[in-house]
Amino acid sequence: MSKFSQWQKLFFLTIITILTLILIIFSEHLLRDKTIIAVSSQNTINLSHTVLAQNTKEKTPKSIPQTVPEWARMVDITTINPNIVLDIRYATTNNFLGKQLYKVPKCALRKEVAIKLSKVQKELEEIGLGLKVFDCYRPLSVTKQMWAILPDSRYVANPANGSRHNRGAAVDVTLIDFNTKKELEMPTAFDDFSERAARDYPGNSPQVKRNSDLLAFKMQKYGFSSLITEWWHFDSVGWERFSILDIPLEKI
Repeated sequence: MSKFSQWQKLFFLTIITILTLILIIFSEHLLRDKTIIAVSSQNTINLSHTVLAQNTKEKTPKSIPQTVPEWARMVDITTINPNIVLDIRYATTNNFLGKQLYKVPKCALRKEVAIKLSKVQKELEEIGLGLKVFDCYRPLSVTKQMWAILPDSRYVANPANGSRHNRGAAVDVTLIDFNTKKELEMPTAFDDFSERAARDYPGNSPQVKRNSDLLAFKMQKYGFSSLITEWWHFDSVGWERFSILDIPLEKI
């Protein structure tokens, strides 16, 4: 005789079948949820990487081109006006230091300044005269050597502040006869650090004063200002726009 009746067997079989179906459905849901989580996690990772890359890109500083305007570039005066005569004293031993400071006898200036100086030369040629240049751009390291020997701001710029020469915006010049190239008589020789070199020195002869005044007038007409203690020195108006340089002349 069977231990369970027929209807009991049927009941147990039904229960087992239902439990099996529940287990299968639960397993499928569990697998799908894991897949969603995995995909979501991957998307989150990818999104994080994208955001990080964008943020990194945004935070990367853009390169700013450090270009010098054409008018502020350093040029050799002979490329602007070859008629200007050069006597670059610091490329020789014929100077107040008695030693050569430049490797090459070159007059380098900001292009704007060189063009103004060329205009002075052209106007002087109309009356049979011209310019002779003693010094133009002066590297800061040279100014330091000068200051060590003559620490007097009336004649040498304090290298702590730099000079107009260091900016390529000052020239030391005199007048010459255009044909003979002979210098016109001026108050003193170049780099004479005495009171006689002053533009307003009362002991100058009438002819010397006329020559000095003519040089000052022509230079001022084209945008240069004079230095009272040195008849030969002229600064380009607007010199403060140019930075101090310490580039050797041979590299310009």
